Amino acid sequence: MIKQARDTRIRYDEGCLAAHALNLIGDRWALLVVRELMFAPKRFQMIRAGLPGVTASVLTGRLAQLAQAGVIDHDERLGIYALTEAGRGLLPVLEALCRWALTAPGHDPSRFISPSALMISMGVTLVRDRAQGRETLAGFDFGDEAFEMRLAGAGLQTTSVRAPNTTFVLHGNGNTLAKAVYGAISLQTLMSRRVVDADGDIAAAEDFLSLFTLRPQA
Repeated sequence: MIKQARDTRIRYDEGCLAAHALNLIGDRWALLVVRELMFAPKRFQMIRAGLPGVTASVLTGRLAQLAQAGVIDHDERLGIYALTEAGRGLLPVLEALCRWALTAPGHDPSRFISPSALMISMGVTLVRDRAQGRETLAGFDFGDEAFEMRLAGAGLQTTSVRAPNTTFVLHGNGNTLAKAVYGAISLQTLMSRRVVDADGDIAAAEDFLSLFTLRPQA
């Protein structure tokens, strides 16, 4: 369980459990910092690369608050931040927010999306009825980050890796690979236009990408 530090700032003086959670992780950028650490520990600058709108001073403050709340650990010798067990337990919270966002107007998928954000969104936007019975091991290479995504039993498991060893690997940044996952243009066309690159079984990649949608699901 998360233990509230003595000097954690109280924003909501209520006994409500939701208010207690927001006292710990409710500040601006806090949950997005958690998002950036969900799959792997990172150093300060790599976290900031996934949050281009945050200033260094604000990020420093959020990291300190999250460490104080027991959500992240900081290895000062190596300069690495990592989620604690309590922090990793926030993945369902992020996924629930993504599901709710699919029903809310105004989402602009052309805005910046980090690799971690895309990976989390894919766990939410998988069309499970269509994915039932399929097994695929997909690779995503973003340059500074890479992931393997295993589809089995209509569920996804995403793992941060040095280099994907998978049936196919998609190469690009968060936004270009989001176009491949969610856009109406085929992977082959995106490759021909040099929007994204891919290697391995391209037909399997096309089939895998057809399993995701930004439409709300029942």
